[in-house]
Amino acid sequence: MSSPRPAQREAPAPEPSQKQVEPSARSKELSAYYAQVQRSLISQGLLRTDGGGYDTPFSKRQLVNNFIQIGVFNEFTLVDGLYTEERSEGRVQRWEKPVSISMQFGAAVSTDIRLKDQKTVASYANRLSRVSGEKVGVTRGKGNFHVAVLTVDEIEDFGPELMKLIPGLDAGIARQITNMSKPIYCAVYAFSDASKPDSFHSAVAIVRAEHPDLLRQSCYHEEIAQGLGLSNDSPAARPSIFNDDDEFALLTRHDELLLQILYDERLPLGSTPAQARPIIEVIASELLGGES
Repeated sequence: MSSPRPAQREAPAPEPSQKQVEPSARSKELSAYYAQVQRSLISQGLLRTDGGGYDTPFSKRQLVNNFIQIGVFNEFTLVDGLYTEERSEGRVQRWEKPVSISMQFGAAVSTDIRLKDQKTVASYANRLSRVSGEKVGVTRGKGNFHVAVLTVDEIEDFGPELMKLIPGLDAGIARQITNMSKPIYCAVYAFSDASKPDSFHSAVAIVRAEHPDLLRQSCYHEEIAQGLGLSNDSPAARPSIFNDDDEFALLTRHDELLLQILYDERLPLGSTPAQARPIIEVIASELLGGES
């Protein structure tokens, strides 16, 4: 396993001079809608922030199977130049270069959200760096992992900026990324070159500014972790944010183990599920120690 590297400790990027604008009526309606969504989920015992406990045990076999499903399968497949919701067998993919997270906010995003979320993401980046053993941090510069916090109107107008952030991005994919339907809370896309298809060089995550605090925080936790290479979801994963049931809002101990497996240097880039499984079993045994 690779030895931990120090996290980047740069402060969040200062906001450029930007005139604050009032959110649109549509954005305000969505804010009320997502606030109700959060209240409803919490009232059902969902969006847990405890990371799992005695009520959510998991075995080595479950950890291995969950990693295969979450880390070596694709949730979306590129078909005819566009992403489709078609699950497919993938390969082990991750970053080989330091991950520098840059945040940007739309003009309709409040100062309160900007300040709060910069601190949230900086703290989370340090955690991810510690867990994965890779350099993950926020940066004052452009960065290579772009997190955009935008209202619904700003998301729809984000295409040109997106193509600047990701040089060579197809215009059709840019339109698809910015066409987020109401049930989609947030999204992330990681990119690699044809010459090194399993090594990410950039990523972009889009988070709805209309979300209340916990939903926005859950988006940061899931989308940034997925952008590191845990790109799929599994209904069997528990306790985990990589499960569409919304039981957990924040990265769990189980999910930290998935990241440790992914960034273990013994797991080769490009491994298929069959190639990866015996290596994952060894790593999982070491991580869980005497646990079955």
